[in-house]
Amino acid sequence: MIRDPLVLRTSALLLVVSFLAGCASSDPSFRDVEGAVGSRTGKRLRWMQNSGDVTAAHEATRLLLKHRLTADSAAQIALLNNRRLQASFEQIGISAAEYRQASSPSNPSFSGLIRFPDSGGISNIEFSVAQNLLDLLLIPLKRRLAKAALDAAKLEVSREVLELVTETKIAFYNLQARQQLLSRLKLIVETNESAADLAKRMHEAGNIPDVELANQQATYSQSHVDVAQAEAQIRSERERMNRLMGVWGADTNWSVGDRLPEIPPSEISLSRLESKALEQRFDLALARQNVASIGFAGGVQRATRFLPAGIDAGVNTERETDGSRLTGPTLDLRLPIFDQGQAGAARLAAQYRRAQNELEAIAVEARSEVREARDKVLANRELARYYGQVLLPQRVQIVNTTQLQYNAMQRSPSDLLLAKERELNAERGYVEAWRDYWIARAELEMALKGGSPGGGNSRRRDQDSERPRLAPLRQDENGSNGD
Repeated sequence: MIRDPLVLRTSALLLVVSFLAGCASSDPSFRDVEGAVGSRTGKRLRWMQNSGDVTAAHEATRLLLKHRLTADSAAQIALLNNRRLQASFEQIGISAAEYRQASSPSNPSFSGLIRFPDSGGISNIEFSVAQNLLDLLLIPLKRRLAKAALDAAKLEVSREVLELVTETKIAFYNLQARQQLLSRLKLIVETNESAADLAKRMHEAGNIPDVELANQQATYSQSHVDVAQAEAQIRSERERMNRLMGVWGADTNWSVGDRLPEIPPSEISLSRLESKALEQRFDLALARQNVASIGFAGGVQRATRFLPAGIDAGVNTERETDGSRLTGPTLDLRLPIFDQGQAGAARLAAQYRRAQNELEAIAVEARSEVREARDKVLANRELARYYGQVLLPQRVQIVNTTQLQYNAMQRSPSDLLLAKERELNAERGYVEAWRDYWIARAELEMALKGGSPGGGNSRRRDQDSERPRLAPLRQDENGSNGD
């Protein structure tokens, strides 16, 4: 029977992935997001559109929660349960609905009137049915813009997915590091308690002065404070994990390993990082698409600026008071005499320049961010190695030597306390460098494949405000501007 915890956790994660793969979304737009995210992270998504989806996600989550969490399983739970991410998925549904709407012509208009003569007799009746022909002609163009908006929504949601994965992994590594330090701090409490008892007996025997006893007792008290602070920080980190994973109630009774994953003996390939980032990042793809969409809208604006703002064609029929009927076609043109779309063209030109500058800025930032993330990975790897193989063993040796000298009454208690304090600081630095290595790995993945962590929401709002729209192209007869 398999009892290896790592094997069990890996098997559970694979089982969940297989289960979700069999429950793939039927929405073609969301399948594109699933494919893009899956190729970059190896994780599955679930869009909760009905009660069956909710049940499947909860079952998969509880299966993962039965085992000690890893960074990958915690990220998978977040992708299944985080309701803010589910809210972002709905933007795909909204954009898909707008795309379908852009494919539909506007409804025809119907008007009618009836007039009653003062002297009695037959009333005058008139009816008209008309259709906006320009709207029909613009359907292919509106479809193209709506399709671009849908593709942009898919890219932005994909970027948010990778950002959530990164945030969850970072929170996980922070929690594990704090738990690892807490285990050490609890051992220090036990050691300091024994040292305080020994100091008390030595003080009673007259072997150490009052200040040495007080110093040892204060150190013991401080170790309790350190443990209390570490436990409070762990509770805070657990709550952050709960929020990211979207769990509550009994599902918050999960556990993680007490030690960070070992740093692998060899590093991931760090060649061609900048070119890979330019090829893979979602924020760059989104910026490129924004430039193309605005450029297309600007071309349409220039090509149609001298066309009527509206062309309504229809049929009118009227019954006169003598009983005769008149029927014939109607044509209603809104002529571009005063407004030829100059303001709209200028606005789109400014939007285009802005989008180009934004694209170039993101490209520069992407190169810099991936270099910075690479340097953090290498620096923290080397720092953790130096702490673990050089500095920490030296501090341990100093403590052992000082302890022997203290037992031989060649060193004072304060010398021993100082040596232990420096050992603890070295161990804290080691764990932090170890943690920072894994955080840097997560940030490097985001910089390579997703974009700038935390930079997507404001950028998306800017791009939403700049998204081009075709209709109406100019100021209509009511004075509203559709540019």
